[in-house]
Amino acid sequence: VAIPKERCWPVGVPAFLLLPATPVYFLQTPKEVWMIWMQDRQIRRIFLDVPHSANVKPSWYGESVGHYDGDALVVDTTGITTNTFVDNYQTPHTDQLHVIERIHMIDQGKTLEVNVQVEDPGAFTTPWNAIQHYRRVVDRGPLSEIVCAENNGDHFNHGLEPMPEAGKP
Repeated sequence: VAIPKERCWPVGVPAFLLLPATPVYFLQTPKEVWMIWMQDRQIRRIFLDVPHSANVKPSWYGESVGHYDGDALVVDTTGITTNTFVDNYQTPHTDQLHVIERIHMIDQGKTLEVNVQVEDPGAFTTPWNAIQHYRRVVDRGPLSEIVCAENNGDHFNHGLEPMPEAGKP
């Protein structure tokens, strides 16, 4: 089975903000927000204050539309290709995947909190939620370059043999 990250494919949504946290920059214009991730120079675009397209074509990051609810950026994403997984555990999804993210600052602006709601009636029996925190760093400088090494045969397991498993769910 080909693991997308081993093939240097984009991680998709919601994994973009849920995978082990690496730096992400936010760039906002009046009409869109760009999330620029240090890993493989991936860029995700969120279009502000517009509806979803009538026929969303599947893509790596789907179609993300957002609006502000107070100080939180609310991002609604559909049309995510089934070539991606929803998390680092290779959890698959169907073309019915619908992700809503609420992104806002907490701790007096020291922490970015991302609340994710995932719905996919074709893959999950119920919607589920996740939270990721990013520490805010001011004047960090430019992003370092992290480039995917193609055909990395052990990218997911990180050399762990055998893979650790929890005794209970």
